[in-house]
Amino acid sequence: MSGIYIHIPFCNQACHYCNFHFSTSLNNKDAFLVALTKEISLRSSYLDDEPVSTIYFGGGTPSLLAASEIDHIIDELSRFHNIEPKAEITLEANPEDINKKGYLSDLAASKVNRLSIGVQSFCDEDLRFMNRIHDGEEAGLALRNSLEAGFENLSVDLIYGTPTLSDAQWADNIEKVISLGIPHISMYCLTVEPKTPLFDQIKKGKVQDVDDERANGHFQIAAKQLENNKYVHYEISNFCKEGFMAAHNSNYWKGKDYLGLGPSAHSYNQHSRSWNAANNNEYIAKLNAGELPLTQEDLSVADQYNDYVMLSLRTIWGLSLEYVLESFGDEFVTHCKQEMLPHISSGRIVISDAAYTLTGQGKLFADQIAADLFIVE
Repeated sequence: MSGIYIHIPFCNQACHYCNFHFSTSLNNKDAFLVALTKEISLRSSYLDDEPVSTIYFGGGTPSLLAASEIDHIIDELSRFHNIEPKAEITLEANPEDINKKGYLSDLAASKVNRLSIGVQSFCDEDLRFMNRIHDGEEAGLALRNSLEAGFENLSVDLIYGTPTLSDAQWADNIEKVISLGIPHISMYCLTVEPKTPLFDQIKKGKVQDVDDERANGHFQIAAKQLENNKYVHYEISNFCKEGFMAAHNSNYWKGKDYLGLGPSAHSYNQHSRSWNAANNNEYIAKLNAGELPLTQEDLSVADQYNDYVMLSLRTIWGLSLEYVLESFGDEFVTHCKQEMLPHISSGRIVISDAAYTLTGQGKLFADQIAADLFIVE
């Protein structure tokens, strides 16, 4: 099974924390869609006729596209790939787009069968801090409207760790999602990335920096609330009701092949990684000239092992030494077991069903633990 990711590089407004590639001008949207069609054709052999079980429209803001434009892209993909009849097809969407008259009914009639809505917060002060367009009331309305439109497979994005968000407000954010019966929640810690407005504001002392202790507290509050309400904590940032794991992202975490299309999109086939130019004009110009706007790197065995460690430890499925042995060899098993010992002793890693998984405490240190297990060439 494989997946396809399509990056839609447009937004109405720049969020202060975001370092993803996007443009706030839609002037070349039509030219982008033409170039995307050409890229679909030029990269048609990348997945080697492997069945495609997931399609994911990310961004940017994919909900700036009309439902008819989204369906056209899916139809083009179907010309060149074996898309499974019950493939998960996800569209990232913002509340202000969802609530536009007629948009949800158009989406419900399209090939999209899963929505991932970028709520981020129901707290208006928090949303202003992040420079989001919508307010808390509009966010709740978008979720209710999506459910009423028949989108049962629905996910919500929330951000924690902001200096404007108290513990009580964060708990209330989680409770609002639970009370609506949303089956999937992705929650991400606010991260200060270079070359973002948030980075500049913190550097100039205009806003507070992210407090790790506050962020860790928010994580633990949410994990307890969600697990008490029978959400499965299946990846560090992701929780779901039974039967609602995100198939597309799960394929990433399990190391499955995926094709990335659009500016800045990444592709991976276990042996190499490639990424497109993060520039709309360059992307369009190269494809119009019949060239692929990408850079590629081949992955060493150590790179492949490090990828497996980083991704597997984040999940409920954990790290398998048997897989490490079969895929990478004895020396990698020896290294991995040795570097895991202090984390097992500290209670941050546990062994269950021949898999090594992070405990609740270990999840707070996932990046550092993975780094300790890496092999540096």
